[in-house]
Amino acid sequence: MIVRYDRPVSRSAFLARRLALFALVMVLLVIVAHRFGFLKTPDFVALVLVAALPAAFAVPLALIGLMRLWQIGALGGIAAVQALAYAALPLALPGYGYFLYESRPMLTEVSTDLNDRPAWVSVPEADQQFLPRPPLSVVASTLQAEHYPGLNGRRYEGAIDRVYEAVRKVAVANGLVVTASRGEAEALPDLQLRPAEDGTTATPPASASTGTPPAEEALPESGPLPMPRPDAISALIAAAEAGPAEPDGEARLQLATKTFLLGLPFDAVVRLKEEAEMTLVDIRVAARYGPHDLGFSDEIAEGFLHALDAELLGIAGN
Repeated sequence: MIVRYDRPVSRSAFLARRLALFALVMVLLVIVAHRFGFLKTPDFVALVLVAALPAAFAVPLALIGLMRLWQIGALGGIAAVQALAYAALPLALPGYGYFLYESRPMLTEVSTDLNDRPAWVSVPEADQQFLPRPPLSVVASTLQAEHYPGLNGRRYEGAIDRVYEAVRKVAVANGLVVTASRGEAEALPDLQLRPAEDGTTATPPASASTGTPPAEEALPESGPLPMPRPDAISALIAAAEAGPAEPDGEARLQLATKTFLLGLPFDAVVRLKEEAEMTLVDIRVAARYGPHDLGFSDEIAEGFLHALDAELLGIAGN
């Protein structure tokens, strides 16, 4: 006679594995969707917190399954261990965010010039929903100086046009997208006219009858004056909205970037000023959402400046 021993089954262990696997798949899909721009940051934060709930329920259920395995030899030990492994990422992601929130200074942006922060070429706008970005506080400069004392501007020996080209090159190499710019005429004084479609340089046409430029020809005695073209009107409106022109020897580049893994969006503006035989470079980096940048603004600014130092190696000043 064969005696078969039926082991009890820990249902809590298998339920924990299902919950944890659901949470893991959900958080991975949310990360990928946000990283590639299919999901906005407020929705990303909300869904990450939602995914953490089943993972949080799975942990005690998995521990119960391990306890029943130890006490009565119930089936489910492997399922309980798998549940704990699956729940690690959905719980670690908001946990790491909370750690950064508490350990990093309460800043939304950083700047290498705290007395005269580089102005935005175009003020970043976004649908912030439940993650509004508060106005810059009066204690922000003090907090930055206390926690990030090494974040300073750079002075490079050389003309502004050379440094300007290096800034653009470093931005492209580090995944920063140029979204707006001002003062390129000052930064690139030797800028040539763009070639025409046939390869020749575009120049103002001369009059076929007199050989003089059209501006010097006499206007007709009667008849309506020609109206500006629509593209010219649009250019005038854009110039008026952009504000006054940059001072001589000054240029600004506005950039947009994302963190490597999670794709959190940040905006930056780089200001170049020509001072005698040197060019001063300042950068300002700001989080697009929420009351806290989690310390990423400083990392982006420092990474950009170090890369610019490497690009302009040999001409850096103090």
